[in-house]
Amino acid sequence: MQINALARRYISIEMLEWWPVLLGLFVLLVPTVLGLANGVWQSDDQAHGPIVLVVVLFLTWQKRAVFYTNTAHPSRISLICGWLLLLFGLICYVIGRSQDILMLDIGSQIFVLSGILLITRGVSTLRALWFPLFFILFMIPLPGFFVDAVTLPMKIAVSIVAEHVLYWFDYPIARNGVVLQIGQYQLLVADACAGMHTLISLEALGLLYLSLVKHDSLFRNITLALLIIPISFAANVTRVIVLTLVTYYFGDAAGQGFVHGFAGLLLFVVALLLIMLVDSLLQYLSKWFGSTYLERSKGCMSQ
Repeated sequence: MQINALARRYISIEMLEWWPVLLGLFVLLVPTVLGLANGVWQSDDQAHGPIVLVVVLFLTWQKRAVFYTNTAHPSRISLICGWLLLLFGLICYVIGRSQDILMLDIGSQIFVLSGILLITRGVSTLRALWFPLFFILFMIPLPGFFVDAVTLPMKIAVSIVAEHVLYWFDYPIARNGVVLQIGQYQLLVADACAGMHTLISLEALGLLYLSLVKHDSLFRNITLALLIIPISFAANVTRVIVLTLVTYYFGDAAGQGFVHGFAGLLLFVVALLLIMLVDSLLQYLSKWFGSTYLERSKGCMSQ
């Protein structure tokens, strides 16, 4: 009830002071979002962009209480840093919009929002909202040369593992680069099946999971965050194997039809299940090591 009262007070009084800020953000963000919606978000590589935007808004809404609980006046250092970040962000925005550089256009929002938070609410509010601001990074398209340089080795690695797994189960499979030959069918491991963009989407999924479960153990969080990369690789391999087997048993039309699209959903389901499985294993290991440490400590004290 106390929080609701504070919220009503914030809406009735503070919003009068915030409307210029909200208007400015509206002017900055709407052209960027519309440009993304009519551009890169329509491609398969950046189809996760709208989902990331919704996640950012949801995470910010979850932390909305900090806007009307952290009412202390920002320090002088916070004001200076805030104005510098805001100025830098606006410069990046102008360059990005005028030159059509999405990395600067989208990335500038992080600096602009961080600067506004420092100026209006101080370091404590910025610290509370660091993860939604960090999550904006997943909306930024990576440079083409970097994606191309990383994607090919990833596709080759996925193709090799898929080939070996199916060969162990006595399937008639061979590989030439990123082309898998199973029976009479040839399958090209495309960028969407094992590329950098898929890895980024799965990394975002894993970090979102970490944010929602809110573990207290720093070791558990760091370990799980690092393991998301091999988990994503395993999910990609599973997707390629499923598509290969569907093509082998039901023909090329089945493998390239509805099942191909469904395999994309399967990729994220498998990745999420693996993340939860690894998380449970880490929880068990942390408890086991903790109990072992306590038993040893008691033994040393009794001696």
